[in-house]
Amino acid sequence: MARWAGWGAGPAGAGSAGGPSRLFTGAALAGAVVVAAILARDRHYLEATVAGLAAVYFLLRVLGVLGGRGGGA
Repeated sequence: MARWAGWGAGPAGAGSAGGPSRLFTGAALAGAVVVAAILARDRHYLEATVAGLAAVYFLLRVLGVLGGRGGGA
């Protein structure tokens, strides 16, 4: 298994090593949902919306809708 170069590693690193694992992305999804819920509970609606959008992004990554493993440009 190739090691992940991480975000911001440049064109030769970030995408070429396969990206974050599904487990890592799932953990980020769970964290974003928790943060969104806490912010909404505390009536910080703008911040909760941003965290909610992050949760949607991570959900799409976990489901494979975004950032697929197929070949790209």
